[in-house]
Amino acid sequence: MARVLHIEDDPRNRLLVRKLLASDGHEVIDAADGLEGVRQAISARPDLVLVDLNIPGLDGYEVTLRLRTEASLKGVPIIAITAEGDRDTSYAVGCDGFLQKPIDARQFARQIASYLGGQREQMMSTPDVQGERLRQQSGRIVAHLEEKVAELTTANERLREMERLRTEFYRNLSHELATPLTPIVGYLRMLMDEELGETTKAQRKALRAMDDCIRRLRSTIDNLIDVTGLETGRMRFFNKDYDFLDTVRRAIAHHADAFAERRLTMLEELPRGPLPGYGDADRLGRAVAQLLDNAAKFTPEGGIVGIAVRPEETAYELIVADTGPGVADDRQERIFDPFFQVDGSPTRAHGGTGVGLAIARKIARGLGGDVRLLRDGATVEGMYLGGAAFSLTVAKRAPTVVVDAS
Repeated sequence: MARVLHIEDDPRNRLLVRKLLASDGHEVIDAADGLEGVRQAISARPDLVLVDLNIPGLDGYEVTLRLRTEASLKGVPIIAITAEGDRDTSYAVGCDGFLQKPIDARQFARQIASYLGGQREQMMSTPDVQGERLRQQSGRIVAHLEEKVAELTTANERLREMERLRTEFYRNLSHELATPLTPIVGYLRMLMDEELGETTKAQRKALRAMDDCIRRLRSTIDNLIDVTGLETGRMRFFNKDYDFLDTVRRAIAHHADAFAERRLTMLEELPRGPLPGYGDADRLGRAVAQLLDNAAKFTPEGGIVGIAVRPEETAYELIVADTGPGVADDRQERIFDPFFQVDGSPTRAHGGTGVGLAIARKIARGLGGDVRLLRDGATVEGMYLGGAAFSLTVAKRAPTVVVDAS
């Protein structure tokens, strides 16, 4: 029994050849275009290749020329099978046989057996004619390549334009959402502070629920704005004197309710302050918030989240570790990619858009530091936390001008 690779784009022809050769005891492998045919030939190591000359991707002549460069396929007969191709050109590029379509079903299996048995056909023309045939085919290949390069160039220009339009969409959407949200936040705050009159207990409960939803909406809008910075490679920083420890404490306090709701124990290893720095405290607060959001999201209910601040000579380090499932080895290199989801299925258990860690890293790098995954977990307050553990560092004095923090 022989293994035969049949490269043919017409499924009816593939089925006919399969039936004729399978009945003679051969294994048939199909490929619907030239590129797939080359891949199959290299991986499957067939005993014979049948190639239609008029196929998409690479045509049969180009496939033959390509396969003749593979040392592993040396001696494997390549048979052209076609209704329109040229016999002499087929031989010139390296084919060992030429079968005209429509094939003779009664003789086909016997013809294939003869090629497997060593039969080879050769071009009877002079060397000059053979060379001319090869030059003509080379010219067609160059024209084909030029056409493909032009198609790829056009496609690349379209992708660039789509990228520009997408960035504009993010920017415009963020602005359109943020504008009406401003008075909503203001009036809600006035209602909660009873500046517009006293409220009942039920009304205050409803207002708190609205305030929580608006905070989440605001966070999503801020992420959209930051995504624009990620897409363009630019993020604006407004540096001034601030207290690193105070910024971290405020981020922790903001997440206290979320941690309590999931019954998460929070371990804090914080030095005495102040920890003076020069940078963008608002941006830093958002980076810390992204790490805390991540820990709250993936730590099972009743678990532990540890937060440690460790001053260094020229930088401050924040450790956020948890007792969650951690990050699988095959995904550790991708979790900082924008829009990457550890579980991106429609039924995933966790919310979010997959940009939090990318934004946190972008901010940290803009402030002269970085965010990295600690592969072996971390110890906080003497307790080892073996889930996900992240280290965020920022320079005590951030760069004066940040153009690109990628």
